[in-house]
Amino acid sequence: MKNLILIRHAKSSWEAPLKDFDRPLMKKGILDAHEVSSNISKFLPKTYIMWSSTAARASETALIFAQNISYPIESIVYKDDLYTFDDKQLEKIIKSCDNSFESVILFGHNEAITNFVNKFGDVFIENVPTSGFVSLQFDAESWNTIDKGKTHKTIFPKDLK
Repeated sequence: MKNLILIRHAKSSWEAPLKDFDRPLMKKGILDAHEVSSNISKFLPKTYIMWSSTAARASETALIFAQNISYPIESIVYKDDLYTFDDKQLEKIIKSCDNSFESVILFGHNEAITNFVNKFGDVFIENVPTSGFVSLQFDAESWNTIDKGKTHKTIFPKDLK
């Protein structure tokens, strides 16, 4: 069994004239990330690794979640190739995961996340919102053989209001 949790970065700011990659979280995004991450502990596997895009908004989201679920921030694995909006690229990265890991929590970007969860999950989600949490389970021994799985749990900021 393989478990994959996809978390879309929290809402980012467009106020400063920065490159897309460098955009930080806005206050609402920080609050939403804290709210969602404070409500996921009972849905997490016992052990997991945490991967994050290196983009500012994704890595800041990963830090908030790590702090709130007591995951050591120095253990977050930052991957440049997770800065993608393409679900095929995201699939390639996930399928390259070492099979010694049963569970991965991944922080990334849309459209890649929404398209991935709709391709691999069994529940259609029109749009995974910022700070959205989607847990998928696969009946597979190897990451490179994951196929249609089960959407185990979704938690979106609007669900917690």
